[in-house]
Parts: sequence; C-alpha cells; structure tokens
Amino acid sequence: MLRFFAIIFGIALIFVGVAGFLPTFNQDGLLFGYFTTDGVHNVFHITVGVIAIMAATSFRATKLYFQVVGLLYVVLAVWGFWTSGNIYMMHVQPADNILHIIVGVVALLVGFNNSKES
Repeated sequence: MLRFFAIIFGIALIFVGVAGFLPTFNQDGLLFGYFTTDGVHNVFHITVGVIAIMAATSFRATKLYFQVVGLLYVVLAVWGFWTSGNIYMMHVQPADNILHIIVGVVALLVGFNNSKES
C-alpha cells in the first residue's frame, strides 16, 4: 500500500510540475490561481515526483523517500515563512508555505509509520 501511495504521490507532483508550464493552469504566475509558480518550482516538483515513482520499487526506498521529502518540504515551508517567501531562485507565498507544510507533515507521518511491508 505504501508503494502504491508513492506512485500516486509521484504522479500528483509530476502533474503539478507540468501544469505549472501550461497557460491553462498557470494564470499570471499563479498555479490554479493560488500558488506561486516558476520554472525552478515546476522542475523541482517534476523531479521529486519522478523520484517518488522510482522509490516505489522497494518498501525500504519508499519509506526513506517519504522521510527525506517530508523533512525537505517542512524545512522549505519554514524557510518560506521565515524569509517572507524569498528562497534563493524561488519565490513562495503563504499559500505555498501552507501547502508545503501539509505535504511535509503527511510525508513524515507516512515515512515514519511503523507499519511493515504487506
């Protein structure tokens, strides 16, 4: 089940990354009208999504993926709040930070869950 969740997670991230490049979903630099997006942001999401699908090849890699990505997204969210949205080559706004903290916490919960491979 965890490996299946990683595949769904990866597909969702790839979709978000690709949607950021499409004018239909990206109006005035806002993905779906709420989330700041740019090329770096989009490539980041696509890369993390592809890694999720690759990690789904083993239970251990999937758990490690969610642990690392969860930590990364929580740090990214805190950094975004702390710097008022200026994260080197990316700009984020409060909506992005809230989404990043939610994704990060969910990934950490999944990654550190004590369930065994079924």
